[in-house]
Amino acid sequence: MSRMTKRGKKIAELVDRTRTYSVEQALDTLKKCPPVKFDESVEVSLKLGIDPRKSDQSVRGTVSLPSGTGKKTIVVALARADKLSEAKQAGADFAGNDDLVAKIAGGWTDFDVLIVTPDLMRDVGKLGKVLGPRGLMPTPKAGTVTTEIGKAIRDVKQGKIEFKSDKEGGLNCAVGKVSFTLNQLVDNIRSLLSAVQRVKPQTAKGIYLQSMYLSTTMGPGMKVDAREFETTAKR
Repeated sequence: MSRMTKRGKKIAELVDRTRTYSVEQALDTLKKCPPVKFDESVEVSLKLGIDPRKSDQSVRGTVSLPSGTGKKTIVVALARADKLSEAKQAGADFAGNDDLVAKIAGGWTDFDVLIVTPDLMRDVGKLGKVLGPRGLMPTPKAGTVTTEIGKAIRDVKQGKIEFKSDKEGGLNCAVGKVSFTLNQLVDNIRSLLSAVQRVKPQTAKGIYLQSMYLSTTMGPGMKVDAREFETTAKR
């Protein structure tokens, strides 16, 4: 049996795994956990009351986090002519067309978001085997296939993220960094939960937010009372 580290012992003293916390209590405790050598992400994990086997019960959407994500988001833009210039001016980390399509086809995926103008989707569609498994395929619903490419790039750079339920009916999303203030994290979490509530499938029955946990990259998972958000997330 492996011995518990000093950090693990300290966390065990701080966290009561039999308890359900409020979001503020959970965040306060996570911020008190012994630090590591990098600024950890704060993550929300949800279990949704959906049937993931049914296509009409998948949950997917976008949300602009008020305080951003705290991380540098690498954006690739595919466009031509004036839209290519617009993408570069908006702050795309990489902008091009045929050259970047060929680079991605060769296996390059060192970026976080791919934003494309509709006229290039025929070429991007051929990249499904590379982009699909990594969750990088752009879609109109996520706002990553658009003629307003400059606005889309600025939105992502300012904290717009995409969320999507998995095949088990779970949803996991980073909502900031441990270095954020408590209020910043709470605002980001409430914004995410409001967005998730807004895209609740009409065919989903029963309790929608079944369980919720908050955690950090190297920290414990803490159960949060999801019922709090069944009412307050809609404000």
